[in-house]
Amino acid sequence: MAQIKNYMEEIVFNLMQEVLDDIKVCSCEKCILDIAAIALNDLPPKYIVTEKGELFSKINALKQQFEVDVISAITKAAVLVKRKPRHD
Repeated sequence: MAQIKNYMEEIVFNLMQEVLDDIKVCSCEKCILDIAAIALNDLPPKYIVTEKGELFSKINALKQQFEVDVISAITKAAVLVKRKPRHD
């Protein structure tokens, strides 16, 4: 079954842990999702129509192309969330 997917979401979540390991930031679900949302809002969406099985093979190709921009957006978002986390 074909589906529409924003590849940037997959790329951000695939690179996020690697980036966050270098930044001492809270790793609770709320902070992780806040970081992802902020980063994705700074990145252009890359929508594609794909079959379910094709998704992961295409992610690797796009990941290399956008890796620098994604790492930068994640880092910037993590710094913002670290300064002002939305939890107690």
